[in-house]
Amino acid sequence: MATQFQNRLVGTLVLVCLGVIFLPDLFDGKKAHNKENFQSIPLQEEFEERVLASSLKVPLELPDAHLKEVTEDALQPIEIKKVPEIKKEAEMKPSVNMKHQDSGWIIRLGTFRQIDNAESLVSKLRKKGYPAQLMPRNIKEGQLARVEVGPELSKDKLKAMTPDIEALTGLKGQLIRFNPLAP
Repeated sequence: MATQFQNRLVGTLVLVCLGVIFLPDLFDGKKAHNKENFQSIPLQEEFEERVLASSLKVPLELPDAHLKEVTEDALQPIEIKKVPEIKKEAEMKPSVNMKHQDSGWIIRLGTFRQIDNAESLVSKLRKKGYPAQLMPRNIKEGQLARVEVGPELSKDKLKAMTPDIEALTGLKGQLIRFNPLAP
C-alpha cells in the first residue's frame, strides 16, 4: 500500500505536469494574426491584340514644308569620340621608381612582439611630445607591432629629433620614407 507521502508526491507531480502543459496556453492570450494585402506583379503586361494585328500606314510622300526645315548641318555625320579605356589594376599601382616623392619621413624605432612593451614606449614618447604611433593600428595578440615617430615632411626636423629620442628610449631609430599606401 502506498503511504500518504507517496500519494501527495504523485498528486503534486500530476498538478505540476498539467500546469506546465495548460498554463502557457491559458496565459498566452489570443494571438492576432496580421495578413498583409498585396497584389502580385503580373508577368506580362496586358495589351489589346487588335493593336498588334493592325498595320501602320506610312505616307508615300512628305509635304514640301517638312523638307525645308532640314538644314545641311543636320545631314553632316556625327563625330563619335572614343571613351578612354579603364586601366587594369596592375597599371594603376604606383611604380617602384616613384617611391612616394611627396610623402613624409618617419623614424622606425623597432618592432616588438610584446604589445605591452610597444604601447608603453609609445605612451612614453607621447608624454615627451613626440608624434609616436603603433603600426598597424588594429594590432592583435601575437602580431608584430612597429613603433614609429612621424610622419613629418621635413627630413631635417626628424634628424634633429633622433638624438633626443635615442637618449630617451635607448633605441637607435631608422629614418625611412613614409609610404602612405602601405603604412
